Amino acid sequence: MKDDNCIFCKIANGEIPSKTLYEDERFRVILDLGPATKGHALIIPKNHYPNLYELPEEDAGDVMKLAKKMMIKITDGLGCEGFNLVQNNGDLAGQTVFHFHLHMIPRYQADGQTIGWKPQEVSQEELEEVKNRITGA
Repeated sequence: MKDDNCIFCKIANGEIPSKTLYEDERFRVILDLGPATKGHALIIPKNHYPNLYELPEEDAGDVMKLAKKMMIKITDGLGCEGFNLVQNNGDLAGQTVFHFHLHMIPRYQADGQTIGWKPQEVSQEELEEVKNRITGA
């Protein structure tokens, strides 16, 4: 299932050229056109799923297996020293293309990137309340 108006559907299915690192019947891995670092790549399913919530469970697991395989290839090829895997869902989370994709961002000493968050202070009581709301306890 494809969305004819989705740019990532067109890229994943070869209708728009890309710098492809890997392809099989379900996924394409491409270099990002606006990379955070050298070797920044995206895993894109060929079927259209707007976000992780919609991605079938089997595909979600296979994306992580493919990410591991590609991280090893990118590390061997470029000599990076670490990796960030980033996956955004929804406007508020920074998703700009509404077709599931996983960013694989190689990290290098002094690459100038900061990917992270500021930890909040939280009490044990607050953690317990959040746990109970999520688990229904």
